[in-house]
Amino acid sequence: MSQLKIYNTLAREKQVFTPIEPGKAGMYVCGMTIYDYCHIGHARMMMAFDVIYRWLKVSGYQVTYVRNITDIEDKIIKRAVENGESIFSLTSRFEKYMDEDTTALGILPPDVVPHATAYVPQMLSIIAQLEQKGLAYKSDDGDVNYAVRNFPGYGKLSGKSLDDLRAGERVDVNTGKRDPLDFVLWKASKESEPDEVKWESTWGSGRPGWHIECSAMSCATLGEHFDIHGGGADLQFPHHENEIAQSEGAFGHPMANYWVHNGFVRVVDEKTNVAEKMSKSLNNFFTIRDVLKLYDAEVIRFFILRGHYRSPLNYGAANLDDAKAALTRLYTALAGVDSGADALEVDWNEAHAIRFREAMDDDFNTPIAIAVLFDLVTELNKSKSVAHARQFKALAAVLGLLERAPQEFLQAGGEEGGLDEAAIVAAITRRSEAKKARNFAESDTIRAELLAAGIVLEDKPDGTTNWRRA
Repeated sequence: MSQLKIYNTLAREKQVFTPIEPGKAGMYVCGMTIYDYCHIGHARMMMAFDVIYRWLKVSGYQVTYVRNITDIEDKIIKRAVENGESIFSLTSRFEKYMDEDTTALGILPPDVVPHATAYVPQMLSIIAQLEQKGLAYKSDDGDVNYAVRNFPGYGKLSGKSLDDLRAGERVDVNTGKRDPLDFVLWKASKESEPDEVKWESTWGSGRPGWHIECSAMSCATLGEHFDIHGGGADLQFPHHENEIAQSEGAFGHPMANYWVHNGFVRVVDEKTNVAEKMSKSLNNFFTIRDVLKLYDAEVIRFFILRGHYRSPLNYGAANLDDAKAALTRLYTALAGVDSGADALEVDWNEAHAIRFREAMDDDFNTPIAIAVLFDLVTELNKSKSVAHARQFKALAAVLGLLERAPQEFLQAGGEEGGLDEAAIVAAITRRSEAKKARNFAESDTIRAELLAAGIVLEDKPDGTTNWRRA
């Protein structure tokens, strides 16, 4: 049997996964800063760790998956003040929207969802330990900063030397710092800020810096040392580098054994066919709910899973259209065989399942696993075997795919200006009557009109038994 290997950013190689506690796996993933709708890049990150979570469970591990909510941060405060609403009102609303989007995409909820504002005492405790060890200091402006050059291991995750590094993201220029690389742990309160973002501390009224939040939440939920820490590639530096400095500086031992990062989403320019990184600063990002207006949620899921989680993912209409066509092929194959309505289990001794497991054990290689599904569907199209159909559907479900009745997917859509089901059925009835009357010209016309509207009919000797949207 193959062994699960994970690419560890810290080691810069694939390593066999050996959990700290046999049979158990603890995974912390940096989640959303909730002040706006989630975009497709967020979907890619949450999908990557959804697959890892699913595969760890399939592999027999008792998993504790923690994905936090950042509900206190500069951008949140700014947006709430602009809106004239409370921080809680803003963050709770967008957390609800996030949950709606992830549910639509079939992303499983984490086991634990800590909110930063609930862990301020733990943050203050870690900052106090860092101060005692000479790794934190209070500057003249009241902020408490981390003394980066006092932590010998700084830069080991990003692979950068101290001389090459610059002050981290989300950190204001601060003349109170002893070194430009130092980052804030505790921000002194400003009079202009709402009272709800002010906490009392040994160092005066203030609020936590972004990086200390995750050190505190991961430690509180998984312990000082856990198995997997994940997030987007953009978090590798400075956020995750700073987390290591904080947690290892405070506790004196490794924070996480495996550091996992998913790749960026790049947006393809439809005119030039050139892909560039998606970002709000370039104004080329797409929210999940906007994309859901254009494509079925499972098409989006399938599109994301066709790329390896560490590779860049090119987002564009042509890529999504291709994903839709490919997923339609899989569902069409299932539509021809009754696989039953009962729960299905994978036969892991079957040849396709063995290859599927080998792919997923090789750093969660979903593109190869999906290729195995297409090989199996080729067999299914030939054999029309119920056993093949059940195995195919069970394997796909491991990735959160093909869990609907085939016709539900094939006939989905049309709400945005297309023909609704009643109109389609009425047209099929008129066509059947025309054929019975041997008015084949009328029959062909109706078929052509439906095809022009994106409706494909499936004729059999006993009549039109099924239809699907192209």
